[in-house]
Amino acid sequence: MNLKEQMNIVIVGHVDHGKSTVIGRLLADTGSLPDGKLESVKEYCRNNSRPFEYAFLLDALKDEQAQGITIDTARCFFKTNKRDYIIIDAPGHIEFLKNMVTGASRAEAALLVIDAKEGIRENSKRHGHILSMLGVKQVVVLVNKMDLIDYDQEKFQKITSEFSEFLSKIHIKPINYIPISAFNGDNIVSSSKNIPWYKGMDVLRQLDSLKNKKKNYGQPLRLPVQDIYKFTANGDDRRIVVGTILSGKIKVGDEVVFLPSYKKSTVKSIEGFNVPKRDTAYAEEATGITLSKQIYINPGELLVKANEKLPEVSSCFRANIFWVGKAPLVKDKQYKLKIGSTKIPVKLLEIINIIDAAELNIDSYKDQVERHDVAECIFETGKPIAFDIISDIEQTGRFVIVDNYDISGGGIIIGSESRHDNSLLKHVNEREYLWSNSLVSQDEKSAKYGHKSKLIIITSGSEGKEKSVENIAKQIERKLFDLNFKAYYLGISSLLAGLVSEDSIGYRDRLEHIRQLGEVARLFTDSGQILISPIYNLDDYEVDKLKVLNQPNEILVFNLGETPFNNFKPIANFNEGNALDIVLEVLKGQEVIEYYL
Repeated sequence: MNLKEQMNIVIVGHVDHGKSTVIGRLLADTGSLPDGKLESVKEYCRNNSRPFEYAFLLDALKDEQAQGITIDTARCFFKTNKRDYIIIDAPGHIEFLKNMVTGASRAEAALLVIDAKEGIRENSKRHGHILSMLGVKQVVVLVNKMDLIDYDQEKFQKITSEFSEFLSKIHIKPINYIPISAFNGDNIVSSSKNIPWYKGMDVLRQLDSLKNKKKNYGQPLRLPVQDIYKFTANGDDRRIVVGTILSGKIKVGDEVVFLPSYKKSTVKSIEGFNVPKRDTAYAEEATGITLSKQIYINPGELLVKANEKLPEVSSCFRANIFWVGKAPLVKDKQYKLKIGSTKIPVKLLEIINIIDAAELNIDSYKDQVERHDVAECIFETGKPIAFDIISDIEQTGRFVIVDNYDISGGGIIIGSESRHDNSLLKHVNEREYLWSNSLVSQDEKSAKYGHKSKLIIITSGSEGKEKSVENIAKQIERKLFDLNFKAYYLGISSLLAGLVSEDSIGYRDRLEHIRQLGEVARLFTDSGQILISPIYNLDDYEVDKLKVLNQPNEILVFNLGETPFNNFKPIANFNEGNALDIVLEVLKGQEVIEYYL
């Protein structure tokens, strides 16, 4: 059994500065290549009349060998006596910077390669800025191709001085600058006689000296919920919450909180597939837990300990972002944000400033973020999410933004914002300003119909009650209709089949369903009708959203069984036997209807 620790390292740098050669040397000189790999690559070079280069060891893709450049992020493995390394080779071409963002987001340290003869290039600075943006603090700069400048110490020191000045502006202090020649193997796995004036570590020893943050179990627990496994065979009624622990540890008996729902329970057991029974799980382990109190939760929530520092929970945050999308990042357009296991709609609210990643010029007046720009922005998600500030816990402070199924930006969260539902309130205010009122007043409609308009929501937090809330909502419509009131039942499935078609954005997005229902409810209640809709497992934020969207008309929420809410109090709770009576009594007490039989 391999007990050595693992560590992720990303290697970056301008195209042709020698990243792949550095990796090829590390693989070959540490004996980490598969049997026959080195010989097969040399044979390939002979057959194609090409001089052998260590970089070819990484060119597993045919198009890479044809073009002679690395076009995607490749994962390679090598080992030392201390660690097993996963080294991520990120592309140097400006067209492939988004692949570099993806690679760097998984790394605990970085090697940044600069060509000693060519010097610091624009992409060298861009890559440094991306590492800073993604919170990679352990950076080692490799000044490669020293043989092309005759191992000149003065030129090496000029590069280190110039690059250090740049990196200090973006808050990166390199651990070391190492003069190397990857082609000749100088200072890769042993000290070079060609560079006697350099007294520091070689690349391999420098890597082994880096701190591996994965072993820090002292951080607060962060476990993004990936899924909930349910069992039914042979009387097995377990509900196992599964995910990979990003930080901290979890053990049987811990009181845990799921965010952003704030639902609480206690860990009953630690589960795993084909592993010995245990009572504790640690960071970087994929695990499952069962709860002493069964609660309904959704994938995407963040599991934390109740007695530890909690993450931020907000729908608004400030972030640094590096944009690599084909189209610019613009305000009011809906994108998809991925953080942990959460995938949620997000909008750009405000651009604080945009920084030229190469020259560090700051522009505070641009109204969109162009490709390859670095920007400080304020974002708003479709509903509150749980996250950490990057300086507190990196794993839950990094995110990516998806535009039309492409990863178009990566960034780090630097603060939460107190603004709440800014874009929704703006939308409702604009809608009401433009609303064209009819000549028939609400009072006239109420007098004519014999009742006031109202949105009635039936919900439940009890597992398996989806059909029950639908049936109760339908029974309410039936009863009100029989009493000659104007009532209408609207199920979410009706929205999906019509107003929110499969061709529309957000067809499978619950938040979009809530928004559409709120807009439709505004129409129904303005017409003087009673609209009844079932929404299973409605949460605090969703009911607040419906209230805002249905303004200026009112909403009544009834709950069946266990409540799904954290703070919100439904107008009434009922069971399946007394639901109809309680709803009618409340409607009479609220003077929505004057009578019922």
